[in-house]
Amino acid sequence: MITRTPIAVHCEEVVPVAPVPDTPTGDWQQQLRDVIRDPVALCRHLALDPAWILGARTGHELFPVRVPLAYLARMRRGDPEDPLLRQVLPLVAESDAVQGFVDDPLEERDHTPRPALIHKYPGRALLIASPTCAINCRYCFRRHFPYADNAPSMNEWEQTLDYLRDDDSIHEAILSGGDPLASPDRRLATLVKRLEAIPHLKRLRIHTRLPVVIPDRVNDALLDWLGGTRLQKVVVLHINHAQEIDEAVIAACERLKAAGVTLLNQSVLLRGVNDDVGALERLSERLFEAGILPYYLHVLDPVAGAAHFDVPDDEARQLMEALRQRLAGFLMPRLVREVPGEKSKTPL
Repeated sequence: MITRTPIAVHCEEVVPVAPVPDTPTGDWQQQLRDVIRDPVALCRHLALDPAWILGARTGHELFPVRVPLAYLARMRRGDPEDPLLRQVLPLVAESDAVQGFVDDPLEERDHTPRPALIHKYPGRALLIASPTCAINCRYCFRRHFPYADNAPSMNEWEQTLDYLRDDDSIHEAILSGGDPLASPDRRLATLVKRLEAIPHLKRLRIHTRLPVVIPDRVNDALLDWLGGTRLQKVVVLHINHAQEIDEAVIAACERLKAAGVTLLNQSVLLRGVNDDVGALERLSERLFEAGILPYYLHVLDPVAGAAHFDVPDDEARQLMEALRQRLAGFLMPRLVREVPGEKSKTPL
């Protein structure tokens, strides 16, 4: 594991600071509003050495901090190497220009035929159901995505949905974002009703991090519209480290499974977070305990600002080979890269 060297900062540079909100309530929308948005508050709440603050401010200016309190509570205080903190803590390194790391690493803007619709792969299309996330992960491949141009109103969705209606080769609608579950349940229920009225659609897939970072999001209203649809339901969670899975997350997953949802997980291989065989083994075991099947382990998409997370392909393959010697086959995620222009994920 690579240890980062903090940059010194004078004490007077760290004031004033916004207070960290109180302990989260059961209201997921209130928790969504009460996320930490101040990099100094994040550092102070976790009792980090003030030397980390300058870097946190620098990275925050490029991609703002968002950390829910339920997720913050799983971090170790005073430990800048905590694997959850590393996913959300801004760094000076994010301002480095690194060759090959670009704003649109997957060339999604070339595959957006209608607002909020990305169509890259045969048989399925992705809808940007929300322009926002509950948490801003520093390695996010959409950290530069033009969400302002891809946030239609409910009336404007008709033009986008016409694309799906007109292509009967599309059998699966994928709700993504941002995080689709950051949208209110009434809005999502309306959208799903429109989707299930398209006769050739068979499956609804939702890519989300919200049941992990704010487990209270899995409420009765969500389960009503999700459990009631005729479409087969798949929720793909995004969990990178076993420490992210606490009892509240397991309870949320149990409620989703009881509603007839298939639960999968995709992770990203991240330097300093899960780039050792022990961490990956514990992640797969903990996922299965929570009723989630490991699905993909992505190598890092080369997005500008995230090069410090990169793990070379050869090292990634070695980790997977070591992991195969420890895990049953059904617990092994598939190591993949997303290559622009290819018709599916590329195995490594």
